[in-house]
Amino acid sequence: MIETPDLLLTGPADAPVFILLAHGAGAPMDTPFMTFFAEALAGHGYGVVRFEFPYMARRRVEGGKRPPDRAPVLLETWRAVIAEVRARFAPATLVIGGKSMGGRMASLIAAEDKVDGVVALGYPFHAAGKPGYVERRLGHLPALAVPTLICQGTRDSLGSRETVADIPMSPAVRVHWLEDGDHSLKPRKASGRTEAQNWTEAAEAIDAFIKGLA
Repeated sequence: MIETPDLLLTGPADAPVFILLAHGAGAPMDTPFMTFFAEALAGHGYGVVRFEFPYMARRRVEGGKRPPDRAPVLLETWRAVIAEVRARFAPATLVIGGKSMGGRMASLIAAEDKVDGVVALGYPFHAAGKPGYVERRLGHLPALAVPTLICQGTRDSLGSRETVADIPMSPAVRVHWLEDGDHSLKPRKASGRTEAQNWTEAAEAIDAFIKGLA
């Protein structure tokens, strides 16, 4: 039995729409990236909840680096968080997602838990440096019926515009491309764009996506 992790709420506790954001494989829930999106989306009036998977929570207490928990633990944690948010805040609309691994796991649990939408920030379409390597992280995408928005950098090493072009996905899945962005949506200086511009554009795309769910 998975213990429900601590929840970090940004935004109004009585918001009609809640967004649950999970961290990526290597960094916790309070990085500048995660904090930016929590605060930006809360600024649109959403309740934004962040949490940490068990391995990351242990790392926070004990220090050192730990590999991610196995998929069954990650999915059970998602189930526990979704149930807790529904019981505590009773949102009318529930959107789940997160950065990289967190967003991928959200997309795996979305249909089962009958959420209203999924948002993924930098989806790991393939292993770094292995664009032709298709594994379980993609198998569900052609049949995914829950409305899904993927915000992806055009030069993401885990799924660039070129490598994603031929990947089959359901019509319910839409990719919003951030120009010259890497896996954290950060562009190079030579592109003429800034990290703040790409992050802000992604947050605005998420807001438009959620408004479109109604």
